[in-house]
Amino acid sequence: MTGAMIWITAGIAYAIFRLWYDNIRGALKPAEIEAFMAQIEGRYESSGNDPVTLRAFLEADDGREFVMLNLVKAEMGQVADPDTGHMIKGFALLKRYAQQFMPLLFGRGGHPGIVGRKIGGYIDAWNTVPDPDWTLFGMVRYRSRRDMMKLAVDPRFLAGHRSKIAGTAATFSFPTQRVISFYLGPRVSVALILALAAALAHLATLLL
Repeated sequence: MTGAMIWITAGIAYAIFRLWYDNIRGALKPAEIEAFMAQIEGRYESSGNDPVTLRAFLEADDGREFVMLNLVKAEMGQVADPDTGHMIKGFALLKRYAQQFMPLLFGRGGHPGIVGRKIGGYIDAWNTVPDPDWTLFGMVRYRSRRDMMKLAVDPRFLAGHRSKIAGTAATFSFPTQRVISFYLGPRVSVALILALAAALAHLATLLL
């Protein structure tokens, strides 16, 4: 393979990555919103959430990616497995849910940004509820609000979601968009990796 072909191949690979990673369909259409809301009707309310809040988020869609901030208090004791009925550690159910959820998330261009565990109580807090002893936090990137909703109505997600409910004592999540970030995102890191691979391959052709 010539040097030019190596760089062309790297460019094509990056274009394919961006087609997968970026939302190229734009913002949600009103008909899509109505269809999604109909699909989750009843199920969303039964979990104690407000469909009005969700609808407002969907109707304000700007077509951009967003990051969901999640705080989770895991069930650290024994709970009933929703699939077998046997007693199992609640934290193990959360791990199982993550194993089921992540492939679906990746398939729709999403991925974790950062996930971590809590190592102390509230250091700075006012006018808020007491710390419920959060266990974990996570920031998850979604390609679009459309992808979030398609994931939410996917039968495979619904099957695994029971593990999350059983393994979670308390949680709350809200969507955010980055203002400042010092972390390299996949758009940059993938470009750098492909450029490095192409440069090394090109150098190898010159040395052979």
